[in-house]
Amino acid sequence: MADSGTTRVSEAMASIRSRIHTRSLTPGDRLPSVRAFAKTMAMSVSTIVEAYERLAAEGVIRSRPGSGFYVAGQLAPLSLADIGPRLDRAVDPLWVSRQSLEAETTLKPGCGWLPADWMPQEGLRKALRTLARSNDSMLTDYGLPLGLPALRQLLSRRMADRSIEAPPERIMLTESGTQAIDLICRFLLEPGDTVVVDDPCYFNFHALLRAHQARIVGVPYTPTGPDIERFADLLAAERPRLYITNSALHNPTGATLSPVTAHRVLKLAEQHGVTIIEDDIFADFEPLPVPRLAAFDGLDRVIHVGSFTKTLSASIRCGFIAARGDWIEGLRDLKLATSFGGGRMGAELVFSVLRDGSYRKHVEGLRLKLSRATAATISRLKGVGIEPWLEPEAGMFVWCRLPDGLDAANLAKKALLEDIVLAPGNAFSLSQSAGNYLRFNVAQCADERLFAFLRAALKGR
Repeated sequence: MADSGTTRVSEAMASIRSRIHTRSLTPGDRLPSVRAFAKTMAMSVSTIVEAYERLAAEGVIRSRPGSGFYVAGQLAPLSLADIGPRLDRAVDPLWVSRQSLEAETTLKPGCGWLPADWMPQEGLRKALRTLARSNDSMLTDYGLPLGLPALRQLLSRRMADRSIEAPPERIMLTESGTQAIDLICRFLLEPGDTVVVDDPCYFNFHALLRAHQARIVGVPYTPTGPDIERFADLLAAERPRLYITNSALHNPTGATLSPVTAHRVLKLAEQHGVTIIEDDIFADFEPLPVPRLAAFDGLDRVIHVGSFTKTLSASIRCGFIAARGDWIEGLRDLKLATSFGGGRMGAELVFSVLRDGSYRKHVEGLRLKLSRATAATISRLKGVGIEPWLEPEAGMFVWCRLPDGLDAANLAKKALLEDIVLAPGNAFSLSQSAGNYLRFNVAQCADERLFAFLRAALKGR
């Protein structure tokens, strides 16, 4: 058994390795002085000296006489799974994504998309046939930097229906909503900048922001939006660069931002110089438009993002950014630098489907299906003892609390053995405070096997 001194040395070495692995220290950076690091770690100076000497012997760091210790060599490839808290793989956001996309499972109530037979397959086939008859340049050439003008014009009119004034020249097409947020982060963030996210929030926000080496802080989310008092405290104490949120049909909770909270959020953002990314990917699920931060703000401090993955096709990659004119200029150049022309075919397909009246009918049908599925799912979940946090007005998600004593991560592990993918709450929670919550996709909850599993799991707890 190792003595306590050896254990302390190993602990100090592990702390330095972690800083190097997560890019807090990069090649050539000077390590904290022995005395400073001893104070930070609450260890003796001799313990830190031995830790540094061992790391130097391994070639991890180098000593420069009279100057100190410095990080040596090349960095290991970035591992997103190793950035941030060490989570159980059952609640790791990337684990949830992989299971939903890769696992050969029959049931995916934890995934974030609609079943294939809910999508407008005939409309897509019709658009593909039309596209196949297009001229050669449309089939082979790069798209314009801002994207297809006709689609940007259509998007401008659609946003106007939600009281968002965004002329076509202030809209840029992207490959997806995720790429839109990625470009904005590249444009506005430096490593170490602080970003506020909702707690809970869409789990890929966590992974994406860690890839940008941002410092992430969470604000508790309520049925009417972020906890405004905590939000005010965070902005004053943390001085964040960005706040990322869903105003309508919040993921994962299904909540909707109230007008009062929206105004207070914008007032605080202006007071503290915070830019807001408003991810509006679920807009078409709403029967009636609800308040948008971009509408109140006029696209001054708010950047509005969307896509058609959820209502049209995840296979056709097409999203958009609406923002200030000078920011669109910078984002256009960044898009050219990172992906050059963008997906012209995807944009043409989306435009072809959207301008057809069948898309409107398709979306109306989706809303009706989702409304019925939500009512049925909530009723069946209550029947096995699982209560919704709130009953959403629209959309595909229900955020549910498990009975006391049940851990969602453990339940997800058991579900995998039955070929069922669940989405445990802590995958969405930065503070890891949602261990007894699950997010259910109502469109993927029709199979009785899910409820049979839940009944058996809750009965046997």
